[in-house]
Amino acid sequence: MVLLVYVKRNVDFCRIMGVLVMKATGIIRRVDELGRVVIPIELRNKFGITEKDPMEIYVDSTSIILKKYEPNCIFCNSAKKLIEFEGKQVCEKCVKKLIDQKNKP
Repeated sequence: MVLLVYVKRNVDFCRIMGVLVMKATGIIRRVDELGRVVIPIELRNKFGITEKDPMEIYVDSTSIILKKYEPNCIFCNSAKKLIEFEGKQVCEKCVKKLIDQKNKP
């Protein structure tokens, strides 16, 4: 699940079939002197964000998008059964495909 934070308004929104749908949360937070914003516990629980979870930060023309970091396979983007190889994540299925490809005559 993706948590999206819109800069100009305090909204929680998602994409449904490519269309951006926004839902107001009624929650307002101020940026502190170090540039931090506290994500309310209700939203952290809803999106499975816990203390020390890594967050990816994306930007759009008018938005800052926060997404809980989940490593994915560099070939198929699967997040299941990952193996780290030379600093890259590869899923077991793609490892098998690579081995099969290498073993072909």
